[in-house]
Amino acid sequence: MTIVKDPYSGLQLVELSHEWGHGVPSYPGQDDVIMFRAVKFAQHGVMAHRIKTVLHTGTHMNAPLHLIQGAADLAGIPEDRLFGNGVVLSIPKKSYELITAKDLEAATPAVQKGDIVVIVTGWHHKYSDALEYYGESPGLSKDAAEWLVKMDCKLVAVDTPQVDHPVATSLGPHRGGPNMRRLAKEYEDATGLDPKKEHSEWNIANKTLLGAGIPTIEQVGGDVDILAGKRATFAATPWKFKHGDACPIRFVGMIDPAGTSRIDAGN
Repeated sequence: MTIVKDPYSGLQLVELSHEWGHGVPSYPGQDDVIMFRAVKFAQHGVMAHRIKTVLHTGTHMNAPLHLIQGAADLAGIPEDRLFGNGVVLSIPKKSYELITAKDLEAATPAVQKGDIVVIVTGWHHKYSDALEYYGESPGLSKDAAEWLVKMDCKLVAVDTPQVDHPVATSLGPHRGGPNMRRLAKEYEDATGLDPKKEHSEWNIANKTLLGAGIPTIEQVGGDVDILAGKRATFAATPWKFKHGDACPIRFVGMIDPAGTSRIDAGN
């Protein structure tokens, strides 16, 4: 793990994104990233790639439009939601568990009104093209999402493949699913719970957040463990994409141990 220090401001910058490129994990039922060098150094003296990708790959942001018809697209997300103060909550979770409102209330430091909230379950360490990573990951409960809305959060980020529990998505028995055909049975065998009863609403946590105009970031990674249990300032960089529902992003956390940094007046 590394911290980069800005020589001008003294700010310490922490990477919160997974590396993106050929071979990154992709959701079951979606195509892999396809990329190749359309222009090469040996032939042309310059390099340029061509890429075909699903936008929900790697560390990525969901605009409200992703699940809410007529809501804001990526280009319509206000700039102040992409930068600001907040907290990284360490809420370790095991396979199939839920992050609840009680978990959020008990976590430290306490979430403040208007915060950017990053939730770390430890699942970013499992980031891979794996049945466990996608099918057994924790997810936010409906009451957790409602609590975050009540706190007027600017932005909510998670280190899991999706905001919701996988059984509440199309990976399980919802909409066009299951995209992971063994998931519902494996969930029932592991927990003794009925997936259709326990997770009857499709993508309810993500829909609740996006419906309140709160963008979400999935698959937070990088060196997020450095900031676990701390307050920090965050910057997210989505594309200014008209009609865009999602895109890969760079996500960075900043801390100022010396307490001397400031924003220039712009004079």
